[in-house]
Amino acid sequence: MGGNLIYYAIVFLIIAIVAAALGFGGVAGTAISGAHLLLMVAVVFIVVGLLASVLRRRV
Repeated sequence: MGGNLIYYAIVFLIIAIVAAALGFGGVAGTAISGAHLLLMVAVVFIVVGLLASVLRRRV
């Protein structure tokens, strides 16, 4: 399951980058807050996935 978390973290990161690009380009002010939220979710998923991967290798 750790591999799936990394996949979803990368997907969320890409979505956050696209939303940030649209928001900073002036398309919508709410896209910035959405991009920030997605970026935070992506970072959390990446950290959880990496921790799960490291802990799984130790066991």
